[in-house]
Amino acid sequence: MKFTRRQAALMGAATLFMPQVKAQATVWPSKPLRIVTGGAGGVTDIRARWLADRLSAALGQPVVVENNAAGAGNVGAQQVARSAADGYTLLLIHQGTAAVNPHLFSQAGYNPLTDFAPITRFGHGSLLLAVHPSVPAGSVRELIALAKSKPGELNFGSAGNGTPPHLAGELFKRTAGVDATHVPFKGGGAMMQALLGGHVQYCIEGLTAALPQVRMGHLRALGVTGEQRAPSLPDVPTIAEAGVPGYHYAGWTGLVAPAATPRAVVERLHGEIAKIAAGDEARQWFATSGSDAAILSPPEFADFIRSEHAKLGKLIRDAGVRVDG
Repeated sequence: MKFTRRQAALMGAATLFMPQVKAQATVWPSKPLRIVTGGAGGVTDIRARWLADRLSAALGQPVVVENNAAGAGNVGAQQVARSAADGYTLLLIHQGTAAVNPHLFSQAGYNPLTDFAPITRFGHGSLLLAVHPSVPAGSVRELIALAKSKPGELNFGSAGNGTPPHLAGELFKRTAGVDATHVPFKGGGAMMQALLGGHVQYCIEGLTAALPQVRMGHLRALGVTGEQRAPSLPDVPTIAEAGVPGYHYAGWTGLVAPAATPRAVVERLHGEIAKIAAGDEARQWFATSGSDAAILSPPEFADFIRSEHAKLGKLIRDAGVRVDG
């Protein structure tokens, strides 16, 4: 077939234009993003929604939050692990889904060390050791002395077996050398009501839930679980400096994508989140809950997840922790 000079010119122009069309079609992001997280109203949901609003503005695309708390967060994690690795489906991972559930459930359905591409840690903070006012202990040392004088008689509450408050309490028992009885409840709200009623003597709970009760005088704060004092409670020592050297426990959240997500997408997301976290608004927002953004690079976050997975796995095995039911 013979082509006229005009036809040949048009074909050449079309050939030159094709790579540009292809490049435009693969620009990321070109459609809405989705962040999968746990149940509505929890810390992960609150952080996911706060981040989604600001990430949407930074990327120029809607970022929606999808709650999926089924299977203690396992179902949502499975969903993201099996999603297309195109940067449009993300998981707000946390201590439970990354480092606890794989050790508690024989078939969690995903591997946090291999099924995800870590993007960044986004949120890291202390929990608070608090006692009911009727407990005759005004310091961590006095609580330890009381527990040792009454082995097994003091009760500490948590939102359920395997939750961060439970594991923080088990770590406290082992590090301080005390014998106390764990009482699991179905959720943090039920646990707090029991503590306020004096049915359990102490808890190690997130600052968001415990701090208002401390400020109203309903609970007494003895120590925070982090390596540094919480800005919202500057007069309350860390548990380590208050008499339990080496004790450290922190709650955290972070963002991951399916494992094969392109590196350029991971780096873009990390960069945008790092800019958001560096602002005064983010610092103030995290400080209200006694935490900070604590951003990590993708390789640093990968190392952090591996470390938490190993550390909490050992704690779960040593403490004989089992899931509810």
